[in-house]
Amino acid sequence: MANTKSAAKRARQTERRTAANKRVSTAVKTQLRLIRAAVAAGKKAEALALLPTATSALDKAAKTGRIHKNKADRHKGALARQLAGLK
Repeated sequence: MANTKSAAKRARQTERRTAANKRVSTAVKTQLRLIRAAVAAGKKAEALALLPTATSALDKAAKTGRIHKNKADRHKGALARQLAGLK
């Protein structure tokens, strides 16, 4: 337990921020999982339909600092390469 008022406030802030980070991180991972499943199943049309949503989720997470910009770019590039490999 926090010993001072400021430490208690920091604990509350950390709790809120951790929850927000987890919420965004989970949403991004869900989008990536959906598109990777579509690619693995060979469903190019479905994967192409999911790509803008996944890209948007990654960009929003990077913009707010939830994930690093380079990580978002790596994921987007990997998804594009996977889609390009589909027939």
